[in-house]
Amino acid sequence: MKSETLIKVENIVLSRGGVTVLDIGELTIAQGKILALIGPNGAGKSTLLLTLAGLLKPGHGRIYYQGWPVDSSASRASLRRSVSVVFQEPLLLNTSVYNNVALGLKFRHLNHAQIQKSVGDALNYFGMSALANRSAKTLSGGEAKRVSLARAFAIKPRLILLDEAFNSLDPPTRETLIDDLQHILEETKITAVMALHDREETLRLAQDVAVMAEGKIIQSGTTSQIFNQPDSEFVANFVGTETILEGTVKSSNAGLMEIAIAGKNISAVGDYLPGQNVYCCLRPENITVSKDVPEKISARNVFEAKVQNIIRQGFFYKLMLDCGFPIVAYITMPSCEDLGICEGSFISASFKATAVHVMRREK
Repeated sequence: MKSETLIKVENIVLSRGGVTVLDIGELTIAQGKILALIGPNGAGKSTLLLTLAGLLKPGHGRIYYQGWPVDSSASRASLRRSVSVVFQEPLLLNTSVYNNVALGLKFRHLNHAQIQKSVGDALNYFGMSALANRSAKTLSGGEAKRVSLARAFAIKPRLILLDEAFNSLDPPTRETLIDDLQHILEETKITAVMALHDREETLRLAQDVAVMAEGKIIQSGTTSQIFNQPDSEFVANFVGTETILEGTVKSSNAGLMEIAIAGKNISAVGDYLPGQNVYCCLRPENITVSKDVPEKISARNVFEAKVQNIIRQGFFYKLMLDCGFPIVAYITMPSCEDLGICEGSFISASFKATAVHVMRREK
């Protein structure tokens, strides 16, 4: 079933000091979905969030809210009443937790009973009920972040915008907060747009992703499409495609290609024509390594590889391999130790034809 569109952006351009800082041709935000905005620092993610919130007015183009153009003071006010923004810093007032969470409700002139219920529900969502009477200035960083989120949810927005909401939190605090936020968004069905910089957070939270650079959206789509089928070298690099190889299509038949790379052939799914120059992209989690070539293997691509370097990354090792061309693979620490893999050793590296994402490459 197709999701209802809550927000649609068309050809918005925003300039500051004569410099264009935002130039978005089109962006659709589906009702009830979580959209992640990712991209390098200075890409325009925060500016886009402020524009979606109605806090910045573009000089050109339109934003549509529930199908209606936001092009007047009244329509912008209506949008702002339906949106909550959570900034990187909690920005709490020097008063009680309760009063901080009640702030937006008081601005909306709700009566005491309505405020009391909404604040109670929001504090309960984020496990802060016991701290309702605590002064906000005595809170830890994680507690302050939870209060700012409770304040944002208390008004029951149609859209919540989060700007690097998990920054500056220690790992355990961040983990529990992400879990809670994910559960709350699933339960309330509130639409969310998040500016994120962490790939794992993006994969964990978002159904849709927009990749930004220099104020523009470079590619947008489902999370799976962006991470597994990037349409440019820039996007591939940014989403963690550790292996990007230059090759030339040798043959193409019935959707299966043979691609020449550094004197060797890789099988890949696609329909590029022989002679076309392409990039072959491989995510490290799609590479299988073993001490010897397995007797039974479904992968079309199997290569002997020399381990050039082993880099520890959390609970995994990143293997830098030389198969005649460089590839990167991940392996768990126990598997690496069980296989006796070390720098300089030779192993088997395999991957399926469907694991190779092929993009056109200009000469």
